[in-house]
Amino acid sequence: MTDRQLPATAWAVLGVLSWDREMTGYDVKQWADHSLTFFYWSPAVSQIYGELKRLEAVGYITGRDEPVDEQRTKRVYAITDDGRKALTEWLEESSVDAPVLKHGVMLRVWLGHMSTPERLRATLLQHREQTEAMLADVTASERSAEHEPDWSYPALVLRWGERYYRNELAQIDELLQELDGR
Repeated sequence: MTDRQLPATAWAVLGVLSWDREMTGYDVKQWADHSLTFFYWSPAVSQIYGELKRLEAVGYITGRDEPVDEQRTKRVYAITDDGRKALTEWLEESSVDAPVLKHGVMLRVWLGHMSTPERLRATLLQHREQTEAMLADVTASERSAEHEPDWSYPALVLRWGERYYRNELAQIDELLQELDGR
């Protein structure tokens, strides 16, 4: 078992770096926005930079400054052998956390007695629009992943995400019907 307890965000950032490409914090954020956001969450830029510092301090990644032009540099990071070993141990030996559903729209419906059916309907329709947008994004990311040979497992998760958002749309439609029947 790994000797250091890291938060989930650190493992996610280390996982993004596991594809053996040097990346800036911005690059990590872009990868998170095009993959992690569909099934976990996309960490804020500040979280990513905080985790990069933490991972570098424990020796799981290395960072180096790379010149951008004569006056500027950017910091790029790469996973180390120790980082790869720790990530593998975490994947293989740590307990699986149960998913936690934190659904703000359902909290609003649950509190429907404090609102009106019209307002709840508007909330659900707004949620439907957002879900359709997420479905379009995950589908686009899935198409991009198909062209990356190293992305066979992320592509599996993106296909799962596509099914998840399609199911969410069906759930919203059912809830709208139930709300109309009240």
